Order: sequence, then C-alpha cells, then structure tokens
Amino acid sequence: MLASNKAKRFLVIALLAAVMTGCASTRPVAYSGISSSAVLTTNAKEEAGRMPYSYATTVDWRKYTTIIVDPVEIYKGRDHQFEDMSADDKSVLASYMQSQFSEKLKTRFAVVNNPARDTLRLKLTLTGANTTTPVLGPLLRFDIAGGLYNGVQAIRGREGAMTGYVIYAVEIFDAQSIRLLKAYITKQYPNAMNVVANFGALTASKTGIDKGADALLEQLR
Repeated sequence: MLASNKAKRFLVIALLAAVMTGCASTRPVAYSGISSSAVLTTNAKEEAGRMPYSYATTVDWRKYTTIIVDPVEIYKGRDHQFEDMSADDKSVLASYMQSQFSEKLKTRFAVVNNPARDTLRLKLTLTGANTTTPVLGPLLRFDIAGGLYNGVQAIRGREGAMTGYVIYAVEIFDAQSIRLLKAYITKQYPNAMNVVANFGALTASKTGIDKGADALLEQLR
C-alpha cells in the first residue's frame, strides 16, 4: 500500500512538472526569409498570442472574386521553428495545409491558375510546428492538475500543455500588380481542452491548420 501511494505521488509530481514545462510555449518570430518580413509590425498584446506580426493595407476584398493558391512552401531559414520535426511530417502538414486552405477558400472564391483583374494570390509558408507529446498530451486533459491548467488556458484562448501546434506565414497579393495587400505570421492550435485533437502526433497541428483556414476566410469576406 505504501509503495502504491508513493507511486501515485510520483505520478502527480511528474504530471505537474509536465504541465509547467508545457507553459513555456514557442513564440513565432518575424522570419528573416519571408518576403514581407521587412514590413511586418508587432501586434497589440491581446492579439500577440495567435498573430504576433502583421501588415495590412486598406482593401475592398469584395472586388476580388478569384484566387490563386500557390503551393505551400516549407521554410528552410535558420530561424525556423520546427523543433525536431521530421521532413516527412513537415511534408504531411504542408500538403494538408494546401488542401484545406484551397477547399475553404472555394466557398468564397473561384480558385484559378491565371491572374485577372479580380484575382488574389495567396502564398503560405509553413515556418514551424510541433507534434503532440505521446501519452502525456491526452493524459493531461484527464488528470486533475493538467485539467486545471488546460481549463484556464482554454478560457484564455491559449494553447494547452504538451499539445502540437503549427506556425506559418500568410501573404496575400493582388495577382496582377503583385502588390502586397496583407501579411501576417500566425500560430494555430486546438482548444486546450480538446481531447480528440491530442490523440495522434499531428492531429493538433492539423486542427490548427483548420482553424487558420477558417480565420483567413473570415478576414477575406
């Protein structure tokens, strides 16, 4: 019995340590290899969690009815934030991002290959990502200590402990003039209490991509 109690206490301590480790989240940078990096500015504190850097011009998005979605690039600059993610996982996320953004934007634009007067060009660059920590990722949604931490993070709209995420750059141009209309760096992740998104190494990152595609679509309406 004594040994069992000691084991339980050890598990609680380990989980608390894991939660505290999860608090130190990766903050995106204004990647030097992104073409729009020179014009990006730091966002206000309340926006900095998901979109720390952005650039915008005054645009009537309603005049654009078609869009070119360039192939998603995987950022290779020295300031990338892929942690120790494998090349295969990066490729999977880039392919998923290409398909999801294209599908979501089809509900607002006709996706085309050649520019016209009413055409936008979207360039997406995957600049960072991390996988969900096996076992601890989902476990911390059920454990008391982890549940308390993740519950607070969910209310604040912040990422949960040991959860995967995705970071990418969005650049939107007028397709004919090649004028930059909008750009931003964003970090996307599932709700901190989303249990399903924490099963599978890349599920949370893919959920972040889904949320990011929805957010972009809303901005362009």
